Amino acid sequence: MMRAQDQLFDRRTSAREKYAQLVVGRAGWGALIKHELITLASQNVPGALGLALRQVLYPSLLAACGRGVVFGQNVVLRHPRKIRIGNDVVIDDNCLLDAKGSSNEGIIIGNGVFIGRNTILSCKDGDIELADGANIGFNCELFSASRVRIGRDTLVAAYCYVIGGDHDFSDPSAPVLAQARRSNGVSIGDGAWLGAGAKILDGVTIGDRAVIGAGAVVRESVPAGAIAVGVPARVVSQREPVTTP
Repeated sequence: MMRAQDQLFDRRTSAREKYAQLVVGRAGWGALIKHELITLASQNVPGALGLALRQVLYPSLLAACGRGVVFGQNVVLRHPRKIRIGNDVVIDDNCLLDAKGSSNEGIIIGNGVFIGRNTILSCKDGDIELADGANIGFNCELFSASRVRIGRDTLVAAYCYVIGGDHDFSDPSAPVLAQARRSNGVSIGDGAWLGAGAKILDGVTIGDRAVIGAGAVVRESVPAGAIAVGVPARVVSQREPVTTP
């Protein structure tokens, strides 16, 4: 996928076309003007008036939006036609939802989800799914170059990073940025808990009801009901007996 800076400085396209590719996600003046008018009229408006304006106006930018969705101040939507939101969702102040990609489905947010302020959901031709009841703390980043899923009723504490993608650095003679991106995705099961500052790296699966300690760096999959801590993370105990068939 082309880097953002390559798109920004591509002299073959106009400034309007670049902006549409990176932000709006749709070609044509109509989509651009609609996006800009809604953003101008509501994105930065404080207080109850801003909440009311965004609740009325933002859904028209999205692929789907349920009832009772709260958009905080300065919530930024990129490629909003690839974002689907369920009922009773809270997206706190200063969040970024970026569903960009040429072949992905984008961002799917289930019912009853909370996304804390300053959190980033970022796609690069990948998909992100937050299942019903997921709670994402403030200052988190969820990145996907293939697929990232956060399970039902899972708690992701503040400052966590879930990174569904990586850079190939096998060629020492070439800059890492010039080498291919690879991604196996990340799957976090239902009812899990990621402690504050945990980092979940590409290719990891975390089982249902597992607990990841604060500050852990998880490079390998964690089974259901396990407790994993440390750098790199290792399983130290089991929350429940392991059942065998």
